Amino acid sequence: MARDSSVADDDRCVGEDAPTTDDGSDGLLHRRSYMKLAGATTAAATFGTSVSAAEDYEVIRANGQTVRIGRGETFENKLIDLTTGNSFLLLVEGANSVIRNIGFEGLYRGDQFLISIQADRGDVLFENIYMGDGATKEGADFVHGPGAVFMHKESQANLTFRRCNVQGFPNNGFYCSNTASGPSSVHFDTCFGKNNGVTTFRCASGDDVIENCVAYNDDTDYGRGYGGYTETNGRPVWVWSGGDVTIRDSHFADGPYPYAMVAGANGSAGRATFESGGYRGTIQRASGSTVTVADAVSSDPDLSVPDGVPTSAEAAASGDSSAASIGKANAESAAGDEQLPHVVLVDGDAADVTRYEFSVDGAVEAANHEGASIDVGDEITDGQVHGIVADWKDAFRFDGDLAELTVDGPGRVLVDGEEVDPTDYGEEHPHVLEVAGRGVPTSFEISVEGEIELDGEDDVTTITESTVQSSVTDGTRTFRFSGAVTDVTIINGGADVSVDGEEIDPADYGDHELLPHALVIDGTDADEPSAYSFETDGAVVKSTHSEATIDEDDVIEDRAVRGVAGNWADAYWFDGDIEDFTLRGHATVDVQYNVRKQ
Repeated sequence: MARDSSVADDDRCVGEDAPTTDDGSDGLLHRRSYMKLAGATTAAATFGTSVSAAEDYEVIRANGQTVRIGRGETFENKLIDLTTGNSFLLLVEGANSVIRNIGFEGLYRGDQFLISIQADRGDVLFENIYMGDGATKEGADFVHGPGAVFMHKESQANLTFRRCNVQGFPNNGFYCSNTASGPSSVHFDTCFGKNNGVTTFRCASGDDVIENCVAYNDDTDYGRGYGGYTETNGRPVWVWSGGDVTIRDSHFADGPYPYAMVAGANGSAGRATFESGGYRGTIQRASGSTVTVADAVSSDPDLSVPDGVPTSAEAAASGDSSAASIGKANAESAAGDEQLPHVVLVDGDAADVTRYEFSVDGAVEAANHEGASIDVGDEITDGQVHGIVADWKDAFRFDGDLAELTVDGPGRVLVDGEEVDPTDYGEEHPHVLEVAGRGVPTSFEISVEGEIELDGEDDVTTITESTVQSSVTDGTRTFRFSGAVTDVTIINGGADVSVDGEEIDPADYGDHELLPHALVIDGTDADEPSAYSFETDGAVVKSTHSEATIDEDDVIEDRAVRGVAGNWADAYWFDGDIEDFTLRGHATVDVQYNVRKQ
């Protein structure tokens, strides 16, 4: 097979540099800005992005901006107006995030992928996405022109694409063959692709699945205005090197490029098992590649758009097809299974994030009650639930009794339709953290999602809401807290740390590099949010020093940092010197050297 990587797997040129707006900002929309500034319209004005409200969704006009999605965030009900002719990038940098009900309207004339994914370990859900108006290669310098979705080699998240429509992109529909690098995976569930250059579904890992999907090409010019580059284009499915990709209940057809499916690339073998569905055309197997086709696979594929896939940008942005699909699924579920009798509804507030935690003494499961979202970031373990809401709702069905409930933020909690007081359920700080000394002086720093307090009295402990700094030698320091433990750092010596009686390994929690210097950007007294960026010639990590907050929307890439400080403070530990510091706004900046020795 001829070498045809389309976009090289070294990730070059894919969303590496955020374009700048006319006012010199980086054009970013941060969810933290959205919540702190009370509305996407205000945030957009701050960062130079045009956003206007619609009845069921918001309209964002493409002007070369990058919208970044951090860990645990939800980005939903947006119509991205590409008729401006400008580029746009949705950059997913954090796992346990959800991108839902997004419609891209108009022929895309940018010079990069529309969606780029470089997330850490966890899950990312893309649901109800429309990219069916295509793209043009005209004027593009990028290899083969613009594409729809690209997954970076460094990405470690497990991706799910559900009810997505991608058509007419010259440089791949879903470029996800970097799953071969591990440990990530991709699951295509009820997706449609047509006339995409190079590939529609491109994957590699043994954990990758293509299910209830359709892809075919019937146009000699793949990609609207693509210009007729057809030599290596047109594969509905391309399985690269890696594990055995599973394909079920899916249908593909060739076009002028005479293959419905290709396995193997650049001298490496690809493997796939085609369990059910249908295809028209041939399957090309590169040297060493295997594609096992079951008897259930038909030679007469059904190439209609799968039920629930949005067929316009407006339908996707408003969630019309999503609501219909969810309603059908719920009706089928109700017909076949008895629903759990009680409902917990956590109603968020756009003013700020609300973290919640509750436990029941029976079964519990996520639900779409009263239009609530089902987020992959909500954690359910043995009757205990952790989650985050802002301008959306989370809901859960359960049986038995609600035993514990902790809420940190402005959101409300309703049980079976009645608002409840969290203090009526269990303890305010339900968890116990113990740090036991080993006979040598030991200093430590521990952070949690909620609040933490000392169980007892001593004069060596400092607590700032969610972080504790203390020391221990022979005895045991005991704390009570809410939420989950996020960071444990043993500064010197050694100690045994346990949570609710179970010993934990500090190496499993947070970033433990102990850095000497501190940088604090404090926007609490400024009239408006301040954007900042800087680089260090040594390591840099986020910090709660000087009562600063840690927010995942502040971005650290190698030794370069970008963030926003509104009516809060951001802080960083670092080593070496600060280089290229830029501040847009009136926040105060304080550099403190060798803080830990003071």
